[in-house]
Amino acid sequence: MARKKATPDFEQSLTELQTLVERLESGELSLEDSLAAFEQGIRLTRECQGALSQAEQKVQILLGQSGETAPFDAEGEAQ
Repeated sequence: MARKKATPDFEQSLTELQTLVERLESGELSLEDSLAAFEQGIRLTRECQGALSQAEQKVQILLGQSGETAPFDAEGEAQ
């Protein structure tokens, strides 16, 4: 059985963040709603930054295993 993630994935967080930005930019939210949306946006931004940081660390680990990178052609296969 597959385990469920405790936090939403990067794409879901990014989509939610984009929706929040659109709502804030519309100017139709009250001050309280705007502050709540801003707070949620900060949380989502941190989640996205964390996910990107983890991905970068994984790439660095993988590159460190062989010490070199291999060029890829247009089809994504190593040359």
